[in-house]
Amino acid sequence: MRSAVAFFTSILVSLLILTVNPVSAASRGPASLPAPVTKVLAGRRAVLVSPEEPRPGGPLRVLAAFDADAAKVRVLLRGLSGETKAVVTKRGGGPPYWVAAEFVAAPAGSYVVVLGEGRDEVEVGPRGSLDVAKGWSWASESLYSAWIEALFTDADERSSWKALHDVTRDSTRNLLHSHLGLGEDDSSGPNALEMTPDCADNPYFLRAYFAWKLGLPFGFHETSWGTLESPPLAGRFIMGEARRPRGQGNPVPAMNRLLNMVKNIVHAGNGRTALRADGTDYYPLPLSRQALKPGTVYADPYGHTYTLVRWIDQTLKAPGLLLGADAQPDGTIGVKRFWKGNFLFTTEEVVGEPGFKAFRPIVVEAGRPRLLTNREIAASPDYGDFSLQQEKMPADGFYAAMEKLINPEPLDAEAAFEDLFTALHEQLLVRVDSAANGEAYMTAHPGAVIPMPSGKSVFQSFGPWEDYSTPNRDLRLLIAIDTILEFPDKVARNPAAYEMGRKAPDDIRRELLALQHKRAGALTITYTGSDGSSRVLTLEDIFRRKDAFEMGYNPNDSIEIRWGAPAGSAELKTARRHAPASQIAKMKALQPWFHKRLRPAV
Repeated sequence: MRSAVAFFTSILVSLLILTVNPVSAASRGPASLPAPVTKVLAGRRAVLVSPEEPRPGGPLRVLAAFDADAAKVRVLLRGLSGETKAVVTKRGGGPPYWVAAEFVAAPAGSYVVVLGEGRDEVEVGPRGSLDVAKGWSWASESLYSAWIEALFTDADERSSWKALHDVTRDSTRNLLHSHLGLGEDDSSGPNALEMTPDCADNPYFLRAYFAWKLGLPFGFHETSWGTLESPPLAGRFIMGEARRPRGQGNPVPAMNRLLNMVKNIVHAGNGRTALRADGTDYYPLPLSRQALKPGTVYADPYGHTYTLVRWIDQTLKAPGLLLGADAQPDGTIGVKRFWKGNFLFTTEEVVGEPGFKAFRPIVVEAGRPRLLTNREIAASPDYGDFSLQQEKMPADGFYAAMEKLINPEPLDAEAAFEDLFTALHEQLLVRVDSAANGEAYMTAHPGAVIPMPSGKSVFQSFGPWEDYSTPNRDLRLLIAIDTILEFPDKVARNPAAYEMGRKAPDDIRRELLALQHKRAGALTITYTGSDGSSRVLTLEDIFRRKDAFEMGYNPNDSIEIRWGAPAGSAELKTARRHAPASQIAKMKALQPWFHKRLRPAV
């Protein structure tokens, strides 16, 4: 354990004082003297330099996180040969607020990282900087949040990747790309990491990857599934291996083993442990912008999991957005917006307790890692965000609180309605691909029948059913359609919230119904029928067929059936497959749950 502590300490020094030829502070001249600093620079800050061992003339990145707006902060390197300015700078947040600077070539000799704002600047040294030897802290959490946001900068609802490693292998996104210099982020080679998590694993993979790169502690619990009477319970805690100092073996195989353990052990129950429980992987957060930063995890009541990646502020012309990344059973990574059609929330008739949660901090004391308790998190100056606000919270209150965070100012009703249509359309486009994947599988396996689980297991299964059926997606789709169709009445009941306070409710409803008809007729999706022809559906068609989507998730049915082709229609005549009668009976037994827009507890 002493070697691990020494290793962590060596990283601390190498991150912030990068020395090739030692030079005394006096030889650096007046630039090294203390200077008055602005509120931003004087406040809390954390700085990360990558790669772990920069080489003179090699590329270098600096990521700096702050607890105040850093829009005007600049980053440069200062050494014997003068100053080196960044060629690419990204900013984000907050909180935390952050700036990322990229340098084509690190200078030779000794140099320091300089943060400046206006005439003020500060040279970054060990004081107040990242100390991985002590485990997780405000500094490491802020850098993690900044890294997550940078990883998904410019991503939107059409962004998708075939695997998580496709995201981390993109050097324009990943500020820790090749941080260890081992080829760990190459697209091929003996040390290339392969990362294909499902939705429950995805937050753990992101957290493990960041921790591994920096030498921070990482662990997770074996957790039960839970029942309606008892939430999932955390059992054995599994710590990842401490990354050994450079030169003492290749750390990549150990990381691959750790990720495989996560895939085999972590499941949806890990995210739905009781909010008051200690010794779990996550702890609950308040519904506040300060707490819900990139890297926050959302565990929904039915087993789907998101990692928040980006806030987009409300403007005079456009509503705000909160985006999260998720993973599908085939490993695909996608980006979704927060709304009722994606982020489901209820505390009734579900197993465990869902909501927004953060990874429980692991600290290192006397060389031994341990998890902070809820009480310690609440009292910690680094955290202080443990909250039971979401406990037994009504769904309407949850969504109202989130809407206020995403759009603090009253919305223009028409703009908000347009935004809902955009969200639904994006959701349908994703379903086009999902249904097509199922059709391709069935075409490649003529005569095959994918076994259908019974009862609630249709939502949580394995094998081809998990890969190609869409009960979870279709339940969300139905909720999304309801949200659109209920919107005119919602605004008419509360016009002041949508800048329509002076209009009569009937006039509001009439205007919005007209807009609904216009947009539903204009927006379309196209799917490929069993005969290879293109089938175009408007959203108006989708609305009329919504009841069919209560039983449209079975890949054993032809794609026309899955898209709700009406009985006797020319569209339905090309359907070539029908689910077995036994499976239809199972779907009819489950249909009332879809009709209530609820899943049976799993």
